[in-house]
Amino acid sequence: MPLRFDAALADVLQKLSDMGTLAEHMVENVILTLTQRNPDLLQSIYDDEKKMDGLQLEIDDKTVEMIGVFTPVAADLRLLLMIPRISGALERIGDQTESICHRVQHMLTVEPLKPLVDLPRMAEIARQMLRLSLKAFSERSTEHAVEILRMDVEVDRIYAHLTDELIGHMERDAQDIGRALDLMMITRAVERVGDQAVNIVEATVYAVGGKDVRHMHLEKADPGAPLPV
Repeated sequence: MPLRFDAALADVLQKLSDMGTLAEHMVENVILTLTQRNPDLLQSIYDDEKKMDGLQLEIDDKTVEMIGVFTPVAADLRLLLMIPRISGALERIGDQTESICHRVQHMLTVEPLKPLVDLPRMAEIARQMLRLSLKAFSERSTEHAVEILRMDVEVDRIYAHLTDELIGHMERDAQDIGRALDLMMITRAVERVGDQAVNIVEATVYAVGGKDVRHMHLEKADPGAPLPV
């Protein structure tokens, strides 16, 4: 593959890295806004989401152009096919974070329904999943894939627990319904952030070894066993 391909690929990968950095900061900042009840970071989150949209368009256009111009094969083609999948996952994280922002803006106008303990912990796990998944892709490594998938199981467990708890609030007192619904939608959005981190690591496994593991339940695998790549 010519040097021009390497330069073009480096440019695309840098843009993807920039998207990942924005996504991680957005998740961190929106949870800080919620837990500290401080709206000062909201505008920066909206600004970052617009930047992510622009980067996704640039990445997708460049990737299609590279496939057409360079006609890559094998590992290079797998990598180029997975880049738009990963940029799409990151863009959806931006969308989920923006959705949380809308809910947070409303929540800051009313008294908190309950102390926030499980939700920030869930969000931190999801953010760690995102960071690890991006690290795995950057290093073309599947080392942390099973760990990330097991973290997703914990995020799902917290999500189910919080949903049950919030439904209980609504059943006990109709005046709690609005605030409980806001928290439920935020909890669901955080859970989706974890799902997108899983999508990134599954794309990485495919890019590295050509194995599609989207439905293989790797979180149940032996941590010391090699992945099927």
